[in-house]
Amino acid sequence: MNKRISLLSPLDTSSPPPFQPQSFDDPAKAVETLTALYERNTAFLIESFSELAQGAPISSRYRAFYPQVSIETTSYGHVDSRLSYGHVTAPGIYTTTVTRPKLFKHYLKEQLSLLMKSHNVPIVVSESSTPIPLHFAFGEGAHVEASTNAFVDVPMRDIFDTPDLNTTDDEIANGEYIPPPGEPSPLAPFTAQRIDYSLARLSHYTATHAEHFQNFVLFTNYQFYIDEFCGWARKLMAEGGDGYTAFVEPGNVVTLPGSNAPDTDAALTRLPQMPAYHLKKKGHAGITMINIGVGPSNAKTITDHVAVLRPHAWLMLGHCAGLRNSQRLGDYVLAHAYMREDHVLDDDLPVWVPIPALAEVQVALEAAVAEITGYEGFELKRIMRTGTVGTIDNRNWELRDQRGPVKRLSQARAIALDMESATIAANGFRFRVPYGTLLCVSDKPLHGELKLPGMATAFYRTQVNQHLQIGIRAVQKLAAMPKEALHSRKLRSFFETAFQ
Repeated sequence: MNKRISLLSPLDTSSPPPFQPQSFDDPAKAVETLTALYERNTAFLIESFSELAQGAPISSRYRAFYPQVSIETTSYGHVDSRLSYGHVTAPGIYTTTVTRPKLFKHYLKEQLSLLMKSHNVPIVVSESSTPIPLHFAFGEGAHVEASTNAFVDVPMRDIFDTPDLNTTDDEIANGEYIPPPGEPSPLAPFTAQRIDYSLARLSHYTATHAEHFQNFVLFTNYQFYIDEFCGWARKLMAEGGDGYTAFVEPGNVVTLPGSNAPDTDAALTRLPQMPAYHLKKKGHAGITMINIGVGPSNAKTITDHVAVLRPHAWLMLGHCAGLRNSQRLGDYVLAHAYMREDHVLDDDLPVWVPIPALAEVQVALEAAVAEITGYEGFELKRIMRTGTVGTIDNRNWELRDQRGPVKRLSQARAIALDMESATIAANGFRFRVPYGTLLCVSDKPLHGELKLPGMATAFYRTQVNQHLQIGIRAVQKLAAMPKEALHSRKLRSFFETAFQ
């Protein structure tokens, strides 16, 4: 038994000195203070753990708290109604806990600046009552459990706070959170602990750190697209970058502009479950591409976590089954609506909730198809259809009685079927992230055209590069738009948080 402590002995709590709330009229100063407070409190936890791991006596319980930022407004005055975020709708106190302020520096400064401009109120920085879990204090890539021999006889949870999934949820984003009487309203869609949880999951699933993720995300369900993206990005880096500052691959392997190879040979021997690749630009304005694999569960998992980074848009580039006889292999499908039979979001976003097409994204995608293929106007209909895309959770639906699915697809006027697009769009809607889908017809199961090996090879060789270039061009068009125009008011509910 560990002789340093009696399990029956009550422990006093040891914490950093209390932080007195501070009021700011300068968003940059507020973010600097948030950063200093967060760094102080996480350093306290890390240092305390290191001392105990080296044999120091356990004399207390160690606890430090997340910083928080708050505003208070007393006016019902109208704000700029063109904006979808950056303001609150009613008088009251609004607050949110904050984590990793260095990572979210630009985001926090923008959100706080908009609030001050909209309501002419100061920003208050203080300590919250939410403890920082030890695991999250260490940040991404830490293996805390692997270093806990000193706690064999004493549960770590008796000494430090650990992640509490009972309070890590999406109630705010889902519009289900009701503040207890007398408590402030939420200022942001995610709490600090929810963000930390997702940052850890992102590192696990993609094998890249959160700092590398960009604000424009391409999802795909085939490695062929990733191979094309990597080839294009490496060529871009070798030629000087063309405004991009780095290309990052799984394992955080970095290639810099002007270089033909990464700055390290520490490539991963095995790819993670959903490898991510990042073509970086200043201000996170570049492109992240993720191979999410197949299925709605993967689609929900990755978008649940990418959403906490508050990207400006995400697009799905993948393959689909064409449902109309007039379609040909290699034709494009631009989703204008979604038929949801994926079921993974039923508890978070009921199927009766419509998922609207976002004009800004649709226009960018259609214009990109026209520019890359050379077809315009009425001629564009030769290679692209717009309409409803169905997403299903059973890849082998064709092997069952088809009458039910086919009837529903026909009634929905569906033109294509896949396993990810509606999930990605629905989670974009749920998390207020602009979304879009451009698919490529790779088979036509209702018309006897299945993908055979030779057909598949030819299809991938001729279509993947063009499809990827369309997605990249669409992203570039979206990145050139003002953020206030891209973030549609369609995605905002009756009672919204002020943060994007």
